[in-house]
Amino acid sequence: MLVSQYGVRSYQEAYEMYELTEPGTNSRVLVCPERGGIVTSCRLRGIELFYLDQATFEHPAANIRGGNPILFPICGQLDGQSYEWNGRSYKMANHGVARTSAWEVVGTSADGEASVTIRLTSDERTLESFPFAFELLFTYALKDGELHTRQTYRNLSESGAMPFYAGFHPYFAIDGDKKIAYESDATKYLDYNDNVVKPFEGSVDLEELVESVCLLDPKKAEISFPGAAGARVRMTYDGIFKYVVLWSVKDRPFVCVEPWMAMTGELNRQEELVMLEAGGELRANLTIGCDK
Repeated sequence: MLVSQYGVRSYQEAYEMYELTEPGTNSRVLVCPERGGIVTSCRLRGIELFYLDQATFEHPAANIRGGNPILFPICGQLDGQSYEWNGRSYKMANHGVARTSAWEVVGTSADGEASVTIRLTSDERTLESFPFAFELLFTYALKDGELHTRQTYRNLSESGAMPFYAGFHPYFAIDGDKKIAYESDATKYLDYNDNVVKPFEGSVDLEELVESVCLLDPKKAEISFPGAAGARVRMTYDGIFKYVVLWSVKDRPFVCVEPWMAMTGELNRQEELVMLEAGGELRANLTIGCDK
């Protein structure tokens, strides 16, 4: 009997889950639309790449520690969790509104890939902290042992450009030492622990650092590093993701390697915001793969 090349199914646990499978590469991806549209598991070529703290995932009010949270309309933090726009002050939680919102599923496919497309639109809650009408469409697609995250950002406003800087916060499982080598052409990084710019020589020991560090000047939109079980993780992404943030927590077996469109606090500085014109859309992609 022939085994289907791709599979998509939904099932109910603590939340409704969507499972994408590719038996030929022993790959599986789990998506939870209700919990911020997050990918909670990314098993590629038989190796689970993501770390997940299950308790934070199952607690509906907790920030999920693990998987790949979606960051929109900001990455990182704002001073006092607030910003001003057009003379008015707004409150914005860390990493924005997308990761704490329920997304809806608008389509699935097992034709040529295993995929699920989810959508988030602005509502009364998001407008309180981000006064712009928007629509996000993300397609998670599993194909050839890689996870593609195809993103569409839309400004539904009839007038006025929408400021934002999106990103991702993937938690990658690792074995042992957090002083790992990252293959990147970045030459310097900002250490948020002392706010000093330092030369990047290929590795940063995250184990004793409380705050993150940010690779400042990569020219190539790609990075790779050793993950769990001997895998080498590869990430490629569109050039609009200009920065890569590295972060971890002491004694936890993960490193976060996070592509961001701008640095933390940008909605306060307003120097390199993405400004999406009224009625406009921006498309981007993030691909995660691995080599054994």
